[in-house]
Amino acid sequence: QLVESGGGLVQPGDSLRLSCAASGVSLEHVAIGWFRQTPGNEHEGVACLSTIGGNVHYSDSVRGRFTVSRDAAKSLAFLQMDNLKPEDTAVYYCATRESICNWRWERYEAWGQGTQVTVSS
Repeated sequence: QLVESGGGLVQPGDSLRLSCAASGVSLEHVAIGWFRQTPGNEHEGVACLSTIGGNVHYSDSVRGRFTVSRDAAKSLAFLQMDNLKPEDTAVYYCATRESICNWRWERYEAWGQGTQVTVSS
């Protein structure tokens, strides 16, 4: 089970840190993906942390602003979001799959319920 938290309403340029708490799965041995979804659109992959060499992948839209990390000992994963923009407004989800990152939502094996991030002045 995955549970996201940390979303909220912020202004452009602000930062947020999303957390993903895991139970029943060791975050040390899975790839952790972060996705977001806006109404009427499919889930968009924004970041992923692989178990292979700790490789990290970001979408072009967030690279340089978002940072994904994990604290496997505490069964937590994080998405640090800096310099937020209005177009970052979405429901954000964490998801896990075996080892290797994938940008497709349906290729993951566990998903959280999402947390709303709203960026507005």
